[in-house]
Amino acid sequence: MSTNLSKKDKKDIGWKYCYQNEGEKAVRCKFCHHISNGGITRLKEHLAQTHKGVAPCVSVPDDIKKEIRESLDKIRASKSKQTELLREIGEGPQSMSTQSSKVGSVGGNSIGCSGSGESKGKGTLHGFVSSEPRQTTLNSTYKKDLLVDVKRRIGRFIYSAALPFNVVNDPYWLPMVEGIAEYGRGFKPPSMHELRTWILKAEVDGINLIYEEHKKAWKKYGCTIMSDGWTDGKNRSLINFLVNSPAGTFFLKSIDASDSIKNGELIFKYLNDVVDEVGEENVIQIVTDNASNCIKAGKKIMETRHRIWWTPCAAHCIDLMLEDIAKLKIFSDTIEHAKMVVKFLYGHGTILSLMRKYTNGKEILRPAVTRFATSFLTLQSMYKVKRPLEQMFASEDWVSSPLSQTTQGKVVKRIVINDPNFWPHVAFCVKSVVPLKIQTHLEKIDSRWTPQLHHPLHAAGYYLNPQLRYEERFSYCDEVRDGLYTCMDRMLSSDDRLKAGIQLDLYDKAEGEFGTPIAKRTRMLRTPGKIFFL
Repeated sequence: MSTNLSKKDKKDIGWKYCYQNEGEKAVRCKFCHHISNGGITRLKEHLAQTHKGVAPCVSVPDDIKKEIRESLDKIRASKSKQTELLREIGEGPQSMSTQSSKVGSVGGNSIGCSGSGESKGKGTLHGFVSSEPRQTTLNSTYKKDLLVDVKRRIGRFIYSAALPFNVVNDPYWLPMVEGIAEYGRGFKPPSMHELRTWILKAEVDGINLIYEEHKKAWKKYGCTIMSDGWTDGKNRSLINFLVNSPAGTFFLKSIDASDSIKNGELIFKYLNDVVDEVGEENVIQIVTDNASNCIKAGKKIMETRHRIWWTPCAAHCIDLMLEDIAKLKIFSDTIEHAKMVVKFLYGHGTILSLMRKYTNGKEILRPAVTRFATSFLTLQSMYKVKRPLEQMFASEDWVSSPLSQTTQGKVVKRIVINDPNFWPHVAFCVKSVVPLKIQTHLEKIDSRWTPQLHHPLHAAGYYLNPQLRYEERFSYCDEVRDGLYTCMDRMLSSDDRLKAGIQLDLYDKAEGEFGTPIAKRTRMLRTPGKIFFL
């Protein structure tokens, strides 16, 4: 049984858009039923979609989201004014009234003052000399020392637990710290028992509610299953399965496929199981990488699941294009020389510091092991600091460095300064692959693009996007039109196919609902997915 709390019961505007089940302390969102254990403020962050320590509501109307955001802004502004006022009167967080009352005191009484704290006598300069500057200095010094101490404690914990430094970039890090600060003195952190019992259960319940909301979107709008293979630090071959829909992308599960990663039959089984879990009637397409085992599994899915499409990953396809291009001599030689320079710069602390001095702190993106795209991004970032690198290797700083006399140092300097082809080739490589349309390498691109990314589903998406369909340069070619019809024939029943054909005539002519003023005005403002989801 649920009881809706009215504004009369709670003054905060957020209570209009939540409810509590009987006997529950947690509050639930009226729109998506998300559970918030952080009170009404946390729920309002959920409704306002601020991403501050809580998942955003996917169903909140825009006007209510705006209303809640304005409410949060007013509360923050009010708290800020209150804090400033308290500081002015010596009661705020930077106040040192307690400590300053003890300065220069004996036995708890200030020197030159009565027990009541009032001065027994005032000198002639009393009205012209204030203790406020000294008070402010004490406050500032105290806060700085306290800040240093708190940060050291945090660092000590991170070092002791061997946590990676980028843990502070986690989206839940700052909300956690802010929550502790808001609670103030007396906060007791959760025990190990609490972390593994009610807190864990509450978070799981929250995730399950989000899962249920995503499932509703899958059923209503359809979804895409995405698989992503990767290798972890223990050399295990893992496959992540994610589901994408207008509600967002939801991580479904991860499996260890170390013994079966190259087996097309087992990959098919994994995909088939995920389709059953998500619901075949909800799945529009499956996206995998372009490895031969995945291609076999994808084609078998299309043979056994007659409404579902298999589509190769566009990002992986582009990476394979870049791999093919990188095999050409001018590219392979340039990339190899660039890697040599980057390895030298980042392999010696003194040289790295010198490089940052001349580049004003700008970094060079270092190439990754698996993605060929990063090699070209490395060339791009290196070209941006071409002049500073040349100045560095021609400077007295470099000449006075012991590394300038090493064989490796001399080779790197020769590449950067004396090789007449290096920088022109870097520029050529960057300009060639950024648009991926250089005429001399089209055969490399077409050999990957045509068989892998010319799918009927892509043609249908192109045709049914109003932003593209009503452009003058829209390509009404056989491949696009036939791709749309192929999708309609595969995915629709005969009755639905007939209805879609009639609607398609109205769509092509921009008549009916497609020709209304609001439809025409929003063609370039919203993507089709956004329109459907709203």
